[in-house]
Amino acid sequence: MTAGGQAEGAGADAAPARLPSRVAKLLSALFYGTCSFLLVLVNKALLTTYRFPSPIVLGVGQMAVTIMILYVSKLNKIIHFPDFDKKIPTKLFPLPLLYVGNHISGLASTSKLSLPMFTVLRKFTIPLTLLLETIILGKQYSLNIIVSVFAIILGAFIAAGSDLAFNLEGYIFVFLNDIFTAANGVYTKQKMDPKELGKYGVLFYNACFMIIPTLIISVSTGDLRQATEFNQWKNVLFIIQFLLSCFLGFLLMYSTVLCSYYNSALTTAVVGAIKNVSVAYIGMLVGGDYIFSVLNFVGLNICMAGGLRYSFLTLSSQLKPKQPVDEENISQDLKV
Repeated sequence: MTAGGQAEGAGADAAPARLPSRVAKLLSALFYGTCSFLLVLVNKALLTTYRFPSPIVLGVGQMAVTIMILYVSKLNKIIHFPDFDKKIPTKLFPLPLLYVGNHISGLASTSKLSLPMFTVLRKFTIPLTLLLETIILGKQYSLNIIVSVFAIILGAFIAAGSDLAFNLEGYIFVFLNDIFTAANGVYTKQKMDPKELGKYGVLFYNACFMIIPTLIISVSTGDLRQATEFNQWKNVLFIIQFLLSCFLGFLLMYSTVLCSYYNSALTTAVVGAIKNVSVAYIGMLVGGDYIFSVLNFVGLNICMAGGLRYSFLTLSSQLKPKQPVDEENISQDLKV
């Protein structure tokens, strides 16, 4: 966080931005992976173990915490982002829509799928990110990376085809989440100009623009009513986990933007994929909603192997900026 704040506050001073670049890239990736891992486990406990019926309300809580923390930090001059003006919605679009879509679809899919299947299906974020970076940012990737992506897709299809706990609604939500996550990562990288909104401004105005529409959706769908009628509000452990989820939601949004700021959108997706390996295997033991079958387990492992191979290739390419295949793209990613 400190490195991110210093880079943001330094502005035109290039030296502080260059010196911590490699450390900042590594720490921001680790920070994102840790926050994402913890949030998945906490959300799974809330939505499955406690059976909290209102993922949209949980999303509203996470947005509210994000707005409060960033606004108070701005007032105390801990961070800086520009005051509101009429051009900000134009500068941000379509990020707010992708932001809320990513938020709600992620929470909804977590509540309806076992952690291993949620993890495998979330890996479709990687090929989608690769495709969008090729189209929107003009990047190109090697044959080895494409083969690894194919292994991810093949393993996911094998696992999904033998999923004994198949839930169509959960599958729809997780595929929507993949699309929103990939698009959000790519557009965040495109929109996050430090001379304009910067990473804190992107976070703050995304949450501000979408909290009211999301609350309206919650009221109109009955989600808010279900939340108010939930019978665990007197349970101290539930309240602690609910508040922890809201805070971790802010940390995840911040760490996602921070990781995309110091790295590429693809690196952010890769870190998420590595994190998902541990989530998948832990999810087989906890949660109580994974049904084992040999074919499903084989598919899970093919997908995980493809994801790890893909992660290794991508991160290795970033450590070798003189490599001819991706030299131009990698050099752009290493700029802070």
